[in-house]
Parts: sequence; structure tokens; C-alpha cells
Amino acid sequence: MAHPRAGQPALPEDLIDVDAVITAYYDRRPDPDDPAQQVVFGTSGHRGASLDTAFNEAHIAATTQAIVEYRKAQGVTGPLYLGKDTHALSLPAWQTAIEVLVAAGVSVRCEGTDEYTPTPAVSRAIVVHNRTADSAEADGIVVTPSHNPPRDGGFKYNPPHGGPADTDATKAIAARANELLRDPGSIRRVPFASAYQQVERFDYVGRYCDDLANALNLPAVREAGLRLGADPLGGASVGYWGYLAERLDLDLTVINPAVDPRWAFMTLDTDGKIRMDCSSPAAMASLIKNRDAYAISTGNDADADRHGIVTPDAGLMNPNAYLAVAISYLYRNRPGWNPDAGIGKTLVSSSMINKVAESLGRRLVEVPVGFKWFVDGLRSGGIGFGGEESAGASFLALDGSTWTTDKDGILLALLAGEITAVTGRSPSELYGELTAEHGAPAYARIDAPADRDQKAKLAKLDASAVSATELAGEKITGILTSAPGNDAPIGGLKVITESAWFAARPSGTEDVYKIYAESFRGQDHLAEVQQAAREVVSAALG
Repeated sequence: MAHPRAGQPALPEDLIDVDAVITAYYDRRPDPDDPAQQVVFGTSGHRGASLDTAFNEAHIAATTQAIVEYRKAQGVTGPLYLGKDTHALSLPAWQTAIEVLVAAGVSVRCEGTDEYTPTPAVSRAIVVHNRTADSAEADGIVVTPSHNPPRDGGFKYNPPHGGPADTDATKAIAARANELLRDPGSIRRVPFASAYQQVERFDYVGRYCDDLANALNLPAVREAGLRLGADPLGGASVGYWGYLAERLDLDLTVINPAVDPRWAFMTLDTDGKIRMDCSSPAAMASLIKNRDAYAISTGNDADADRHGIVTPDAGLMNPNAYLAVAISYLYRNRPGWNPDAGIGKTLVSSSMINKVAESLGRRLVEVPVGFKWFVDGLRSGGIGFGGEESAGASFLALDGSTWTTDKDGILLALLAGEITAVTGRSPSELYGELTAEHGAPAYARIDAPADRDQKAKLAKLDASAVSATELAGEKITGILTSAPGNDAPIGGLKVITESAWFAARPSGTEDVYKIYAESFRGQDHLAEVQQAAREVVSAALG
């Protein structure tokens, strides 16, 4: 059930005390024996709050040193591209990282102390460097907890492929970081004032924004004279949208250029927290309210790896709906792509994408949750587009070369303008055409309670654990515990029928498991699928 103030403006009592958050970063010392205070890499790096002693100076010094050692062991000797977002903890963590990196002799390329860098700009910098430079390979670090609340910090590593580090890398880095938490004296550091004099200032903004002409049909957007609005939601894309408005001759308004680590201007998310989730109608309430002001208005989360698309006729598009439209459009309007390039999706994304892929005659590559599974395909051109249900995606450049290997919310936001300019219809209107052709799916994600043991069992389930033969009145046609696109374990279960499916995966942070479900027979049938999913999982867990 939604919080009673969901979608309403934040009040003073909702805001963090920035000084307290930063003071805790430096003053609190984690207990290396407490699992809640150790370094733990999820799908997008280590995240936590300084006030919980889960994201503190000791964590970042240890993790950075672990990355230094890991990259050396992997033979990575080129520059490291470093970026940060606008969270209160990002600047302190960025400074700590520089102190350790410089002490280790790593060549650091970064923005200024008062500047911010989105995840896709770091990924693009790595991709371009490693494709064009004669020197040693580069990698990167982005200091961000993405769309997490203001009290949180985040720290993620992107190896030389430019995308999220795989599990082998993150396990090694986390294990070494936790060893170093016990021996912080072994970590060499250079005082920040001195270390900062030794880094190379890198023009992420200009390089990334000017380069967008190689990925998008921007002349069509200019010629159409579309009025675009972009809300950075107080995140790292703020300077990028300003640059695009001033330098690339687009009729583009930066709706809210404010940066405030408290995010006092946000409306509360569904659970009543301040969260910069551009796929959430509650968090995007202000933009939705003013949807008639622009032909297309867009939002990004704090590190701009996610996108939210708002149209006058429909408001905020469901992420799955926009992914389907983007795929349908791109594969018809990118002659420079490999004609055999497949379509990448996570297996918890809408089956509308499956239907679009079939209508295009394109190979569908379904992978587990996590953008890291698209990296190889985007590097090789084997897939032209990779997207996940949580409003994260990227695609190839116009000539079929790699654009980014991490999610790019700015790219997907601008694509909505290109789609409208070229087709004369908004993405939501085009989605209406897809539903007229393929049917209108009802999709939702809910949570169900599960303790630690149940979550561990769910993550390792075998298809044989499911004894049911029907789901919500339909015969079960498929039971998956590994992804059909790459045979990788999905860390849960997916059950499929002719017109519906559900997937169940354990939460990494809460005592719940997530149920993703979809039905092409409407909301009532979706509710039946969700209830049946609980019963199937309960029986499988014993």
C-alpha cells in the first residue's frame, strides 16, 4: 500500500542533516565482524549509509585499495576514469578514493570538486579510450548509490569493458576490502590537497554531449522544433542537460537545475521516502503534473543511468512500455547496425518485447537481472539494444559501434525526442499501436515475506521443485531457473503460461522476495497470477 504522502512535496522532517551524514562518514568505524558493516557488492556496487556504519571512510579506502590491487592483477595499467554524483556522501568518498589511487601511482582522470559525472559518461570515456588509445587499457569508478535516498552512498567499479563489473570481480574486490578493514594501516594515502594536484581534469561533459551526434539523429529533433523538458532530479546530469540546451541548438529547457544533497524539492516516493526514481509516478509527480508544457519531458536518477519519459497524452510511461517502443523504432531506423544484431532484455521485462522482437524477425536474448549481462553483446555488436525493466538501457551508436556498456538515461531520454520527431507521434501513442497489434499487458512487481533461509533456498531452486501444472487457470508451459539467452542462473524462478508469467527472486537487502508478474488477460488475471505465484513459491520452498 502506498504511503499517504506519496507524490507529495517533501517536508522539513523528511530531509537529512547533511552535516551529520558527512560527520558520520569520517567518525564511525565499521566492525569487520558485523556483516551489516562489511563491504558488500550488489548488482551496482557497494551501497550503504554512513549513519548505519555501512558506508564510511574505512569502507571506501579499503575498497579503493582492493580495486588498485585487482586492476594490477588483471594487467590494467592505464588511467582510471573517476566520477561522482550529487549525493552528500559522494564528494567525501570521491576524495578518499583519490587519496588512495594517487598514493598507489594510478593515473586518475576526473571532474572538478564542484562538478558531477553521470555513469554513462564514465562508461563512454572508458569505451572511447580503449578503442582509440595506443596506451594501456583504462577502467573506472563511479561514486553513486544511483536513485537511493539522500542518506545513502554508493561506490561501483567499471572494468576496461566500461560496464558493471561481473560477479567474479566484485567478489574478489569485496573479499579483499573486508580483509583491509581489519588492517587499515596497510593502505597508503596521500593527503587530498596534494593528491588533487596530481589528477588530470577530464572534460566529461563536452566529450560526452558532443559525441551524442554519433548515437542519435539530433538533426531530426532540431528540424522538428520539438519543445523538450529535462529534469535532472537534482542529479549528475544537470550540467549535461545545460550543455545540450546551450551548445547543441535544441529547444530544451532544464526544468529544475537545482542541486541539493537533501533533495528538498522532490516529491515522496511510493513508500514515503525521498528517492530519485525517474520510473516512479510518485517521485515524478511534479513533472507529470506539468506534462502539457513540453512535447516530451524526461527525468533521470542521480547518476543518470535511468530514464523516465513523460508525454502529454499519457503522463509517465511504464518503463517496459518505453523499452518496447524504443526497440521497435531503433531496429527500423538504424541501417548502420548489424542486420543480425539481437535484442537484449532481462527475463523479468515485459513479454511485449518478445512480441516486438518476433515481429521484427530479430533474435531475442533474455538474460538474468543485471545490466552486466548485456556488456559482451554491446561490445561486439551482437545485440543492438540492451534494456531492463527498471528503466535502464543503452544501444549502439549509429554506425553499429559500441556507445556505452552501462545504462544511459540521457541517451534514452533524448531518443524519445528523436522518435517523436521522426514518426510524428509520441512514444506513448506508438505504444498504443503496439498494444492494438499484440494485446495490452498488465505488469506489476510486488514483494512477499521471506526469511534469510527461504531466500537462500529460492535463489538455488531447481525447476523440479515446482509441482504445479497450472497457473491462474492456464497450463504451465515453461519453468526456468536459468536464462534462455545465456543459460546463466537467474537466482530464482520464472514460470510461464500462454498469456502470463511470473518470476520470483530474493531481495538482497530485505526479508522479502520479489514477484514480477505479467498477464495479457488484464488486471484481474494479473492478480490471480500474483496469488498463484505466492502459492507456487511457498510449495517449492516447503
